[in-house]
Amino acid sequence: MAEEIVNRVAKSPLVTIYLEDYFPTNPRMEIDIKDWLFEGIILKEKDFRAYLEEHNWEQYQDAFVSIFCSEDAIIPTWAYMLVATKVTPFAKKIMKGSKEELENIVFQEIINNLDYSEFEGKPVIVKGCTSKPIPENVYVHLIEKLQPVAKSIMFGEACSTVPLFKKKK
Repeated sequence: MAEEIVNRVAKSPLVTIYLEDYFPTNPRMEIDIKDWLFEGIILKEKDFRAYLEEHNWEQYQDAFVSIFCSEDAIIPTWAYMLVATKVTPFAKKIMKGSKEELENIVFQEIINNLDYSEFEGKPVIVKGCTSKPIPENVYVHLIEKLQPVAKSIMFGEACSTVPLFKKKK
């Protein structure tokens, strides 16, 4: 009689974290202030305010929005703040900086708000391959939160992991 095949991974206490499961589906949008500069380099307050009044802010509804200037121009802090006052009623999240920085901040908030009690004393695998663009910094931040509670932390797939951390007894 043939031996029954046992899925040892399924029966193990291993817990796998799929960061893409937490990936927010909100659109990511950018506001480049360069489009509202005089000759692409000078911010004229009166003109700038007029551009902001004419802009369609509703397009940012429920989006994660980064505000930046792609031109090498001196932009006063109040200009970014003024843009923020216009987009705040619509956007889910706004920040000054690049789209990459925005993605890091969004995910950092997600990592900070996870319930880590389910990982208490357990071996944890952080799944590496994802179909969504997870910033590398998120993985580092996740380790910071997991290490105090997990028994061990590995990276990859259950069949092929890279050990990262094992709690000393």
